[in-house]
Amino acid sequence: MANHKSSEKRARQALKRESRNSEVRSRVHNVDRKLRASLTDAKKAAETLAEAFSVIQKSRGVLHKNAVKRKMARLAKAVAKSAAAAK
Repeated sequence: MANHKSSEKRARQALKRESRNSEVRSRVHNVDRKLRASLTDAKKAAETLAEAFSVIQKSRGVLHKNAVKRKMARLAKAVAKSAAAAK
């Protein structure tokens, strides 16, 4: 338990950040799963990719910038692969 006024404030801030970060990570995880589920339909996958990119780019303050870029690259690669297989 915090003993000083400043440490009480830091504890409150930490809870808020933890909650927000958890929300963002969950949103990224969900959009990732949604995209991978839609890979069977190339057109739907392309639409979902745009939504996924938007969500992932907004998570940049929570996730490391290189992790964001890596995740986007892997998803784009998976969509391109599914589109090529559909042809």
